Order: sequence, then C-alpha cells, then structure tokens
Amino acid sequence: MSWHNRKKQIQQQVANVFDIPRDLMMDLPKVVLIGDVQVLVENHRGIMIYTPEMIKVSTTIGDLAIAGTDLTLKNILPDEIMVEGRIKSLIFAG
Repeated sequence: MSWHNRKKQIQQQVANVFDIPRDLMMDLPKVVLIGDVQVLVENHRGIMIYTPEMIKVSTTIGDLAIAGTDLTLKNILPDEIMVEGRIKSLIFAG
C-alpha cells in the first residue's frame, strides 16, 4: 500500500473515531445542489473556466464541471463559491 493510500485510510479512521466530517478532515470538496438552479461548492481550489454555459472548478479530487445556461457566480469566497442559473449537469473529472 502506498503512503498516499495509507494516509487517506488513517484520516478516514480518525474522522470516524472522533466523528469529524470527512470533508473537513480529508479536505474533500462539498457540493450541494439546490434543485436545478443553484450549486454550492466548498473546499474548492479555484475557478478554471467561467462562461454562461460552463463553470469549471478545481478541487482536491479533480475538476468539477458545472454545465447549464445563464450560469453566474453569485458568491466567491476563498473556500466556497455559489453558482446560479439553469444547471444541466455536474461532472467530476479526476
């Protein structure tokens, strides 16, 4: 088992023992979809593409592509963004 895989396994065990949310312990992105009109992305690493049809966000587990129409960034903070518009798909590419 590689060091990276072992480290992840240990982090998961610690999160379970101390009842810590995995997204905090393992620096995972948290994606909340509200209907087809809003997406909240926490723990992002930056915006890579921003058009009215596509917003691509970098995360620790790969890129998240948000496709739709009339997409806008409503909230941009160092660790979270809010996308609004007509959401058609969310795709993780690692």
